[in-house]
Formats: sequence, C-alpha cells, structure tokens
Amino acid sequence: MFMKNEFAFLSNYYPCTVEYKGLVYNSSEAAFQAQKTINELKKKEFCGIPPNEAKRLGRRIGLRNDWESIKDLVMYEVVKAKFSQNEDFKALLLQVKEPIVEDNTWNDTYWGVCNGIGQNKLGKILEKIKMEFKNDLG
Repeated sequence: MFMKNEFAFLSNYYPCTVEYKGLVYNSSEAAFQAQKTINELKKKEFCGIPPNEAKRLGRRIGLRNDWESIKDLVMYEVVKAKFSQNEDFKALLLQVKEPIVEDNTWNDTYWGVCNGIGQNKLGKILEKIKMEFKNDLG
C-alpha cells in the first residue's frame, strides 16, 4: 500500500505535531532527522521546518557515531509518539486492514519497498505500533 490518498497520514511527511525528547516538530520526518545529531542546538533547527527541508538538512549534518545502531529504535519511538499524541491518526491507524508497506519510487529499500524489493522497516514499525494499540484496548 502506497502511503498516499486515504493512507497519506501514515507517511512521515504528513503534517502533524510531534513532541520528541522535549522538542516539538511539524512532522515525524523532522523529528526523526533531528535525532541524527547529538547537538541540541542543531536539533532545534528541525523544529518548524517542513519534512522535505528536514530531510535535506538531515543529509547535511554530521551523523552521530551510533546512528546506524539506533536509527530503527529512533524511528519506532518517533512514529509511536506521532500516533500516541494524535488521537485522530491513531484511530485511523487502527482501522487499516491491509498490510502496511512503505512503497516508494525513490529506491528506499531499507525503510520501504521499491519495485518489490525492500525491508519495509517503516511498514513493519507501523504494524507493530498498530498491534500495540490494539493490545492496549484489550
């Protein structure tokens, strides 16, 4: 399932307020990209900017030394924060019946799937969070 149309809210680019580690961002993409640095002043640069700018800025900052080992956990925490803090999105997530696949055309085979190839880490994180919410409901 491509994260657009009625499923656009699943995208990290979708506009929403996300508070993560004391800072407020305009999207989960901005919150995620900010965590690539340990410099707190640099993290603040990601607050208030749109997701496409956040992604660009995230490519230009120096990566923290442990990024490769923590990026999956950071993505999980940021996405969980997005859906925990935005009840409308949480309700929509709980209604998704199809398997969640971050299908893309930009060759991201880590977080998503391109041309049928990829690990779909973001889709798996969304599925995990959906199950956690369902379990919380009883």
